[in-house]
Amino acid sequence: MELVVPARAEYLQLVRAIVGATAGLEPSMDPGRVADLRLVVSEAVSNAIKAQASVGVADPILVRCEPSGDRIVVEVADHGPGFDAGSVPDLPPVETAERLDHESGLGVSLMRRLADEAVVESGPNGTVVRLTLGSRGR
Repeated sequence: MELVVPARAEYLQLVRAIVGATAGLEPSMDPGRVADLRLVVSEAVSNAIKAQASVGVADPILVRCEPSGDRIVVEVADHGPGFDAGSVPDLPPVETAERLDHESGLGVSLMRRLADEAVVESGPNGTVVRLTLGSRGR
């Protein structure tokens, strides 16, 4: 399944709904994993929208969703300025006071924690985020 959506926040719910429905068609996909997928895809698309807006690019964002038995792979591609995914720090543990300093910038950390695999390929012409989730988790 492939979606090409305008880089606008009002399309986030549509992307979540379609990706969630696609994943839900797989009989082996646990409903909790579908919820995780909807969240991480929402974060990836939201980041893509912000990245493109930061440089005034109005091109649509591409979302690919490929279910394959016991796993699903989703790619989100944008035309933003790119970033160094390796420089995004992991979040401090939830129970620490330092966590309160992190109101935003949680997207990549959430993707790393909830997806079985989160790969970010980024350069000056855009970013592709590839999220893989198994039907039952890690």
